[in-house]
Amino acid sequence: MAISSALSFLSDRKRPIVVSVFLFLLLSSLFLLLSPAPAALPFFSFPSSHLSSSSSSPIAATPPPLTPVSVPANASSPETPVDASGGSNAGATAPTRDAPQPDRSRSTPPAAVGVRGSAGTNGTSRGVSAGGDGAGAAAAAAAGVAVPSWEVCEVGKGVVAADYIPCLDNVKAVKALKSLRHMEHRERHCPTAPRPRCLVPLPTGYRSPLPWPRSRDMIWYNNVPHPKLVEYKKDQNWVRKSGNYFVFPGGGTQFKAGVTKYIRFIQQIMPNIEWGTHTRTVLDVGCGVASFGGYLLDRNVITMSVAPKDEHEAQIQFALERGIPALLAVIGTQKLPFPDNSFDVIHCGKPLLELNRVLRPGGYYIWSATPVYRRGKRDEDDWNAMVTLTKSICWRTVVKSKDVNRIGVVIYQKPTSNSCYFERKQNEPPLCPSREGSHSPWYAPLDSCLLLPAVSSSGEGNSWPISWPERLNIKYSNISDNASTQFSQEKFDSDTKHWKDLVSEVYFNEFAVNWSTVRNVMDMNAGFGGFAASLIHKPLWVMNVVPFDHPEALPIIFNRGLIGVYHDWCESFNTYPRTYDLVHMSYLLQGLTNRCDIIEVAAEIDRILRPGKWFVLQDTEQVIRKMDPVLRSLHYRTAIVKQQFLVATKGFWRPYSAGSESR
Repeated sequence: MAISSALSFLSDRKRPIVVSVFLFLLLSSLFLLLSPAPAALPFFSFPSSHLSSSSSSPIAATPPPLTPVSVPANASSPETPVDASGGSNAGATAPTRDAPQPDRSRSTPPAAVGVRGSAGTNGTSRGVSAGGDGAGAAAAAAAGVAVPSWEVCEVGKGVVAADYIPCLDNVKAVKALKSLRHMEHRERHCPTAPRPRCLVPLPTGYRSPLPWPRSRDMIWYNNVPHPKLVEYKKDQNWVRKSGNYFVFPGGGTQFKAGVTKYIRFIQQIMPNIEWGTHTRTVLDVGCGVASFGGYLLDRNVITMSVAPKDEHEAQIQFALERGIPALLAVIGTQKLPFPDNSFDVIHCGKPLLELNRVLRPGGYYIWSATPVYRRGKRDEDDWNAMVTLTKSICWRTVVKSKDVNRIGVVIYQKPTSNSCYFERKQNEPPLCPSREGSHSPWYAPLDSCLLLPAVSSSGEGNSWPISWPERLNIKYSNISDNASTQFSQEKFDSDTKHWKDLVSEVYFNEFAVNWSTVRNVMDMNAGFGGFAASLIHKPLWVMNVVPFDHPEALPIIFNRGLIGVYHDWCESFNTYPRTYDLVHMSYLLQGLTNRCDIIEVAAEIDRILRPGKWFVLQDTEQVIRKMDPVLRSLHYRTAIVKQQFLVATKGFWRPYSAGSESR
């Protein structure tokens, strides 16, 4: 009646026009309410992309980059401490319409919601985190994914739940070992099926890490509440506790006066080392709290600091919390997860046969230990044994010197040709037989023989890369002729351009990622390392992971002056929980889920990702639809960007059945 009355005042000529406008507005409103995304509306326009369809990755068969859609900004996560059960002392992100807060009365997460926000003028498609209805569960069921009721991990005796690493904290497997002579108990012993599908709790009082570069010198005590090293290494200036912080003065076992002076001293006695130009990649074995690697970053040197999870409590966790590249590893009975001939310099560590394998021909081994400068019986015996061994593997002593504090350093160099190996009077250690095909070190036993560096028919096999940073954009074939033909320069150049364009145009401009808070980055399927290369001017570092069953592109990554490892993503990574700010996966998940469950993969991503930080998935729309409800069941905020990218922000939510330790 109201409408009829209103129309009665209009002339017969105007009445049809008004009715038409009214019906159009009514239908448009209904369309907006019912449409799942703004892309469904034909009259919504989207910004055009400048990416060429020919810029697909040569490693993974990626579709042409699609037109990006921006997502809403969600700046930084809270720095207020949270309790171990996942509740925040001061609250995490303030409740918004787009991100309903989880019901704290439940011990398991409610079903994820599938509500989408409305589109902005720039064509934004927004997702939300887990809420209270069953739409997310329905979406998961439609994608063929059974979302679990998440629970906190149950750990073995003596394992701190907040520090749980499934493949290094398998108490049952370690107890069954027949021998511990060669550090077998520090090696990987991954749980068999069913693999872990649980969540690691937060330490009491956890808060967002301090930003780089401040984090290099101090971290929150509650984030890594392990004070044992403070007392154990108090005379070596490793770490001190100061109020709510751990402070790192820059000392070490062999550089008590400070790591900066130690690095300068090495440059003085060995000018050819040329930190940051000739020398770019370093392996620091038994690294303490990684101060050596942390301060080499000032000289454009990137160091992989490795140490086992042992009685030197949390040293690798300290390193990663500081924003310094590090990995849990031990040289026991298996090879390190690095390719042959990869590092420019190795600092300390044994056994030498394995370190010789990963040291680049012409590279330097720096040894600073008491046998170098003390004269006790035990030290002299160790020194004489070192002299004999280094001669047997053809390492040349370049320099031996003491600093002003009478701390000694000796530097050896690995040969660049094979002539010395054949001229030895005794074939001890014996030469390894020539290798054919793949020789990935993943779970491979240590060699008892001496590996000869492969030399291609062109003679370029043992050539040193050009100076940094020019080497970043040059491909070298330092393995064999087979590797040279498998990865052409054309493929390498195409991959480099693809990632440079994609990251600059889409990742930096269209994702809700606060890049100023990103320090530690994980690329789960690194290929040639193009993603890492595209980020080289950001104050961050990237752990490039090449899946163990993929083409062996990791040597190319090291030749570029980047670092990385081999890994199987159906197992847990050798890192502590909450150690990465951004985890990136490009076209890996489909093949991965042929061997393991998507829930297991999501649980591992959640374990290594810091609260308030980001997981970015680039994949097909079908794969994204499977992962999206899983992440929302974990209370992640998710955004699907133009059906090609899933950008997810981890919150501070944990199930409430959290315990801190099993004894």
